[in-house]
Parts: sequence; C-alpha cells; structure tokens
Amino acid sequence: MPRPPALPLLRAALTRAAGALALAGSLAGCDGTTFLGAGGGVLSAPRPPTAPGTSAIPVPPSAESNMMRAYYAQIDAALLDQGLLRQDLAPRDAPFSARQLVDNFVRIALYDEYTTQGNVIIARQSVSRLRRWDQPVRMAIEFGASIPEAQRARDRASVSTYVGRLAGATRHSVRLASPANFTVLVLNEDERRAIGPRLAELVPGIDATATRAITDLSPATFCVVFAFSEGNAPTYSRAVAVIRGEHPDNLRLSCLHEELAQGLGLANDSPRARPSIFNDDEEFALLTRHDELLLRILYDPRLTPGMTEAEARPIVEIIAAELLGGDS
Repeated sequence: MPRPPALPLLRAALTRAAGALALAGSLAGCDGTTFLGAGGGVLSAPRPPTAPGTSAIPVPPSAESNMMRAYYAQIDAALLDQGLLRQDLAPRDAPFSARQLVDNFVRIALYDEYTTQGNVIIARQSVSRLRRWDQPVRMAIEFGASIPEAQRARDRASVSTYVGRLAGATRHSVRLASPANFTVLVLNEDERRAIGPRLAELVPGIDATATRAITDLSPATFCVVFAFSEGNAPTYSRAVAVIRGEHPDNLRLSCLHEELAQGLGLANDSPRARPSIFNDDEEFALLTRHDELLLRILYDPRLTPGMTEAEARPIVEIIAAELLGGDS
C-alpha cells in the first residue's frame, strides 16, 4: 500500500489549495474552468462509487483511509506546534495598508498560479482577468458514506455559519439551497477516487483533466475547488470543492474556509498576503478581516468580470482607500 510523504519533507510543500489554473475546453458547451490545487498520482484502485450523503449507516473506512487520517493528524499537530493555523480575525501583529490590500487583491484575483501543458498541471504564474459569480450562489454539502454523523453535523454547522459570512463580505447572494450550483464534497480516500460519476452529474461535460485532478489528488494537497464558466465568460456558473474527510477538525475547517472563498473568485495565493488564508504558509486557518475586504472589493459593482489588471487596479485603489478609511 502506498505511503504518504514523510512529515518533515512535507513542511516545504504544505498546501491546502496551491493557486488557480484556468483550463480551456473542459466542459461540453463550457470553455472555462478554474482549478485550485494540484493533482497527484493514483494511490490505489478505487472502490465502487457510493453516492455521497446517502448512507444512514457509516461505511467503515479502509486501512489506507485510516492511515491518511493518522498522517493528517500529525500534520495538524505539527502546524499548531509551530504557531500556525491561527484563527485571528484581525491580528495586531499583521497590519496592512491600502497599498498592500490593492497589491494583494491584484495578485490573488487577477493572476493564476498554475497552467496546463498538455494534460499535465504545472506551476507557472500567468496573467488572468477578474472572475466572479453574477448569478446567486447556492451551496450544498455532501458527505461520503464513511463520514461519521458527528463530523457531518460539525461540518454542516461550520458551512452554514460561514456561508452567511461570505454573503455579508461580498454583498452577493450566497446561501445554502437546493438545487445547488456550488457543491462541497467531504470524502475519504476511497470515495474521492471513485467520485468520477458524481462529478459528471454535478458538472455535465466535465473533462478528464479536471476529473483526474480530483480523483488522483496528491497527499500534499489538502483540498481543491473547481469553478466552471459557460463558454469564455468570466463569470462562474458551477463550482465543486473537495475536502478530505480524514482531516482533523482544524485542517478541515481551514479547507472549508479557503475553498469556499476561492470558489467565489479569489483564485490565486500570494506569499506576501498577510494576514490571509490566501497564502500557502498556513499561518492563518480562517478567513481574516483582510480577506473579507478582498471579497468586498471583488464584488464591488464598480468592477466588472473580465477586467484586466490595467483596467481594474485604478478602481481597486479607490475602493481600498474607502474601505480602510472607515467605511467597511
């Protein structure tokens, strides 16, 4: 049975969602896909698919899933020992100026960190354009049959609270509802590798590259989110986030915060963004006040989807000055 990388080696590669990748032609009738995270190799043959959230009796996890649960528990403990995964909303030791907020917004909302070369995902910074939802965002959470009910209850409560916070930050319609256009899947190793048929239901026409990025997820990637556009539109119509069910509560909540926020259009990460979850250093686990302001800027009506950096930056500078001048 394959083993995950040794914990000390992973410290240099810790990543919940390692940037954004625009994939063209990935859906039938849909040409735009934004991918956050990096896929890995297949760990083992998948079990038969199980429809998420349909089993009243939890399915026992496999030995490999149990191994991964222990592995991520070690990572969680190591990060906490280093003073990471902080839950500060507005930490006093991480002030930021309007100029920093503007620069962070441009890097996170208007650049991609990953691209494709053939059918391979590679790390390569590239200029992008402003992307967000124009239609109401309707979120739903689904669980693999192995996820215990107590864990499901915690995650449902976390998502319910967080969705309200995202709606408040963006001033856009974001809520839990059915039918959903933004689905959050909480799955263990076996369930994730067998999730292809469910992905095809959630996103008709999803291509093999996007599917493999989820089913072949590397242990070094904690979670991922895809956002899909119709044709070449810079607006999203569907999104799917995948959260590892083996994560302990801290890492799982951190994944929920980052993937749901990034799925709204903050696609990239930046090592200069602080205090922020859009930074792969894992210092902050939960959405900060800085990040709320990024979302506020993204959905400000003075900005329009498809804008380039040259078009957006002067407007972002005005908005940032207003926000940090007391109008929050």
